Amino acid sequence: MDRLARILGVGAGVLLAIGLWMGLVQAPPDAVQGDVQRIMYIHVPSILTAYLAFTVVLVASIAYLLRGSRGWDRLAHASAEVGVVFTGITLATGSIWGKPTWGVWWTWDARLTGTAVLFLIYVGYLMLRSVVDDRDRAGRYAAVVGILGFFDIIFTHMAVKWFRTLHQASTLEKGAIDPALYLPLMVNLGAFVTLYIYFLLRRVRLGTLEEAVEAEVLGG
Repeated sequence: MDRLARILGVGAGVLLAIGLWMGLVQAPPDAVQGDVQRIMYIHVPSILTAYLAFTVVLVASIAYLLRGSRGWDRLAHASAEVGVVFTGITLATGSIWGKPTWGVWWTWDARLTGTAVLFLIYVGYLMLRSVVDDRDRAGRYAAVVGILGFFDIIFTHMAVKWFRTLHQASTLEKGAIDPALYLPLMVNLGAFVTLYIYFLLRRVRLGTLEEAVEAEVLGG
């Protein structure tokens, strides 16, 4: 597992270097937005990776409630932590893009609001775990939050279709962007997903060690 994590860490670093060079240097500026559009190469992969992380939380939470295995709970906990990081990156880069594009750092647009709520849900998920002393009870409570929180992903992603919003439609829809911009976006998405898996494996490993130390202390 440690060897796989090291390989993934190196792979993520290489992909990030290539992807960011392609997006920030090689790719042409957007015909309408100019160079500010380049924030897309971080913004879009970060939210899609967050979606992936919270989908893993959903699956692992359901499995934990059904089977009660600590392994599933550790996986859900680890994935939630990493997902919160990527959601935070999404909000930060979105604000950086919004200021020159919309003239404001923040507006209560449906998709922006949905993303902020998503961030708060899973921050709350992590806080819930920290205030409940019993691990199994904390895991069950958090699993319910993790499952319910997933529905906000659906709302956030579909908000541009359901409401009249400032936020543009999905960048990944067929024909939405030029191939010269699409390729570096896909490379960066691959880099972010690889980085997510690397962080996930490391955090699961850390969680396993934390529980082992706690068990030893209580047993001693």
